[in-house]
Amino acid sequence: MMEKHAKIFVAGHTGLVGSATARALKAGGYDNIIGRDASSLDLTNPSATDAFFEQERPEYVVLAAAKVGGIHANNTEPADFIRNNLQIQTNVIDACYRNGVRKLLFLGSSCIYPKHAPQPMKEEHLLSGPLEPTNDAYAIAKIAGILMCQAYNRQHKTNFIAAMPTNLYGPGDNFDLTSSHVLPAMMRKMHDAKVAGAPFVELWGTGSPRRELMYVEDLARALVFLLEKFDATDPRDNFVNVGTGEDCTIRELAEKVAAGVGYKGELKWNSSMPDGTPRKLLDVSRIKRLGWKPAWTLEAGIEAAYRWFLENRA
Repeated sequence: MMEKHAKIFVAGHTGLVGSATARALKAGGYDNIIGRDASSLDLTNPSATDAFFEQERPEYVVLAAAKVGGIHANNTEPADFIRNNLQIQTNVIDACYRNGVRKLLFLGSSCIYPKHAPQPMKEEHLLSGPLEPTNDAYAIAKIAGILMCQAYNRQHKTNFIAAMPTNLYGPGDNFDLTSSHVLPAMMRKMHDAKVAGAPFVELWGTGSPRRELMYVEDLARALVFLLEKFDATDPRDNFVNVGTGEDCTIRELAEKVAAGVGYKGELKWNSSMPDGTPRKLLDVSRIKRLGWKPAWTLEAGIEAAYRWFLENRA
């Protein structure tokens, strides 16, 4: 059992996942949550990370701090993605072990699975084939984090678990068109086009790939659930997919975002730009067997995300 007064460090608490997780923990009655933004704690710096853990001695850690981005950012900055994420993971995971953290929850990504993995993707499909080339550097960093947690569990009897979330969106998202993920990028483009009265919006690819999307508040609920209910009883079997179990084409997603934004113009597809992985649907039967399921529909999530964008776009 997690005590309600246990000290919980949410690494990346100002980001999309970290901020939602902190809110979910507070809603669950946990009242000793700590966080540090990047300006006060550089997790790529091992000395700074060690000093923080030695001083604060958290009992539980959610590692949501990471360098993240959409297909353009991953494809043009692969060195930054693999370097920064490996540095953060190595420093935090080792500090958790050396400072006696009771449980670490590491955030992975659905991009860890092979480009042509069977659909829906099961946890056992990890390392069963080649990755999607446009984000392989980020994916390899996340795979290394999972295996590092497993290695510490095997050698040091730690309780380091991991969650593999599907594509996320919601409050606190990144709406920068050069680095954002697919849904917030669409939302920003369509909002700007609506305000400008533009007759069309150009979107990347063919619109044919399928994507599963989950409102970030659902993921945050799942992470609290896993902290409370899931342990690495088998050192090598320490990670769980988290998603909705449903997907749609990028074209269908664009139509839903246009409806949520209220954009009436034409959606034009630039097929000279990359599509990315053909399909990314997670098999979420494991977490459902544990007793968790999502609460938000895609349509309701898009409406809530757009309201947040309007209130915070400045």
